[in-house]
Amino acid sequence: MSIPDRDIPDIVLSVSDLRSLRRRAEDSHRMKVELPLHITREMRPEDAQLLFHELRVHQVELELQNEELRRVQEELAMARERYFDLYDMAPVGYCTVNEEGLVLEANLTAATLLGLSRSALVKRSLTRFMPRAQQLLYQQCCQQVNVSGQTQSCELQMIKVNQAPIWVGLAVNLAHGPQGARTLRVMFKDISERKQLDGELQARTVELERTRMVADKANAAKSDFLANMSHELRSPLNAILGFAQLMDAGTPTPTPAQKSSIDQILHGGWYLLALVNEILDLASIEASTPALTMGVESLAEMLQDCQTMIAPQAANRGIQINFPPDEQDCTVHADRRRFKQVLINLLSNAIKYNRAQGTVEVAWSLHSAARVRISVKDSGLGLAPGQVAQLFQPFNRLGQETGPQEGTGIGLAVSKRLVELMGGTMGVHSTVGEGSVFWFDLALTGKAS
Repeated sequence: MSIPDRDIPDIVLSVSDLRSLRRRAEDSHRMKVELPLHITREMRPEDAQLLFHELRVHQVELELQNEELRRVQEELAMARERYFDLYDMAPVGYCTVNEEGLVLEANLTAATLLGLSRSALVKRSLTRFMPRAQQLLYQQCCQQVNVSGQTQSCELQMIKVNQAPIWVGLAVNLAHGPQGARTLRVMFKDISERKQLDGELQARTVELERTRMVADKANAAKSDFLANMSHELRSPLNAILGFAQLMDAGTPTPTPAQKSSIDQILHGGWYLLALVNEILDLASIEASTPALTMGVESLAEMLQDCQTMIAPQAANRGIQINFPPDEQDCTVHADRRRFKQVLINLLSNAIKYNRAQGTVEVAWSLHSAARVRISVKDSGLGLAPGQVAQLFQPFNRLGQETGPQEGTGIGLAVSKRLVELMGGTMGVHSTVGEGSVFWFDLALTGKAS
């Protein structure tokens, strides 16, 4: 296989210059200077000496030129050898294709990829190694190169000599052969492994999508069941609570034993009704259908309402709650009812899981120029990192299922989702033995005062 001189890197002089230099040297070497005899006799000794000196200088110049020519030829031979090594051992297949689509030159990698010798590849069309469906894609790629002059690339399937399929990433650019003939340089590499992985990934994606749809359907069915069950429980619960209240206020006044039984009915009924309401909240939130009434709300007013609502529970447990002064205020973008639901839930947990005679600190601060952070800090036992990771999962009470504190494990999951629906975020920082800080951010709509 011949490699055009234009593809060899320049080595001091061009090949044409070297050839010209060789011809001149050979001509000068063969040239014999014969002066007429009468001129030689008439020359003065100093003229003859000068002529002899000039001839010696010319001879030295010729020798230097010959030495330079030999050096350049050696470098050119080494460059050709390096070029052939790089060309043949390249990890990418290279082919030079003429206007008729026949392969003029090919490197060893191209022949190896197709499973034949290099001599068997030359003078054959590359389309002979492509399925009919892929030939059109290759021809379109070549046509675009001829029209635009820009490198074009595509991925297509080729067939080896043994009929084994192979996927290649192919690139085509325009070149010029001897006498300015247009040729195409075709480069391709094996991408069969990547194609296989892409196929497996696509199949896996389809399977995951199908699994997600099944899970969404099951989740929707669960939410529907919870919502329907909760509605069905509400009616008899309201009747039970109503009759229990009538018995408690009836005439004659219930006896102490009857009063104790009625109180148990009322306590259990109200607790069960609260549980049903939480389940309804969870079902509607998971379905992303809670009714929110967003507006610009005073943070100080909402904190004051929560303080009034939580005070009796804190007093019963001997917990001191500290709220920020009323003089500090700002406005936030929130649903007033849902905001109080979230904060009351955090305060209730801070009271229930606190130490005896513990404290709860409520505070707020500007988290950024556009966000305000409300935090609830307790002096409880704190949470381990593993517990924090499971904290916002529904129905997970972190091992407190058999503890003395009532609860369902729904409140935090509902609160977090409500905060997110109001455009905020919720999180927690906790240290075992020191307590926990639950916080949530909301959008700030007015300057703090």
